[in-house]
Amino acid sequence: MTLSKIAIAAALLFAAGTAPAQGTGPTDPQIAAIVVTANQVDIDAGRLGESKAHAKDVKAFAEQMVKDHTAVNKSAVDLAQKLKVTPEESDTSKSLKKGGDENLANLKKLQGAEFDRAYVDHEVAYHQAVIDALDKTLIPNAKNAELKALLEKSRPAFVAHLEHAKHIQASLGKKAG
Repeated sequence: MTLSKIAIAAALLFAAGTAPAQGTGPTDPQIAAIVVTANQVDIDAGRLGESKAHAKDVKAFAEQMVKDHTAVNKSAVDLAQKLKVTPEESDTSKSLKKGGDENLANLKKLQGAEFDRAYVDHEVAYHQAVIDALDKTLIPNAKNAELKALLEKSRPAFVAHLEHAKHIQASLGKKAG
């Protein structure tokens, strides 16, 4: 696991409450910021994947990540505005941004099949971490019913992304072997 994957996993696990107990989970404004940041991290990685992916299925996956995560972010921002909630940065959202930036820096150094494998491996790990954070912290700690509903509605897309990424990961492994 690369340093950026560790940083992202640590941030999401922190959000999921596996870090030292602090007594309370994230607030709705913090959850909103975590959601927006997590989606933006994947949008940024997807945009890089759109331009650098070698395999057609990896490029198509990257395009889908940009489209889907942009839609989730739009829904999250629209809901925050409707509820008059200003997303509030937290250590978790800051750590996610830092991990995403580190991932982009690492991916930018790679080309061809090496890029494809690193991008898809990261997508598998990232989507699993996001699902864990949704299940263990973000959904259970969301106080606002509409925010909770948005998180619950978005979860199946993250599961589908994970399964799709795993499928591509397996096919890339076969090509490399």
